[in-house]
Amino acid sequence: MISVVIPTHNAASHLPAALQSLFDAAIDGLVSEVIVADCGSTDATLHIADDAGATVIEAGCGQQLLAGAQAARKPWLLFLKPCATMEKGWEKEARAFIAKGETGAAAFRFRVAGAGIRPRLREAAAAIRARAFRLPDCCNGLLIPAKLLDAVGAASMPPMEEEDLIRRLGRGRVFMLRAAVIASGARV
Repeated sequence: MISVVIPTHNAASHLPAALQSLFDAAIDGLVSEVIVADCGSTDATLHIADDAGATVIEAGCGQQLLAGAQAARKPWLLFLKPCATMEKGWEKEARAFIAKGETGAAAFRFRVAGAGIRPRLREAAAAIRARAFRLPDCCNGLLIPAKLLDAVGAASMPPMEEEDLIRRLGRGRVFMLRAAVIASGARV
């Protein structure tokens, strides 16, 4: 039902946790494929992705989401950063959103791993942007029907593609889910 697309570049230190967070959803059939769209990694990223059973494709920097979406075979896509993990139980909310037949996309709440003021400030800024403007941060993860991606002109996405895609979707087509994406504190 869902193809997960993870854009990578030297993400070996974070990718295993991101892949592990998809495991339960893969077991219950919600996640059918994982595509790692890589932009020239020189570390173990490609080996980790291959060992995990992900489809690995090479893509130019800034064109990884597009390349991953074009390689996807499922009707729904989940764009996920390699430094992010899905909160336990996210799949229930995603499944419910898909079952409702929404015509828009869904983003997840944004959390940052770690203690201290800096992660909480980053979370607060992301929450304000998401609530006030209904425009989530590109780190929120994005669940989108492939048909909607095509409708907003995915084929012409420029570099900085996540931000452009969220702008193209606009406020009325992005719904916020309660489940969270948890970003590694080292990468935000």
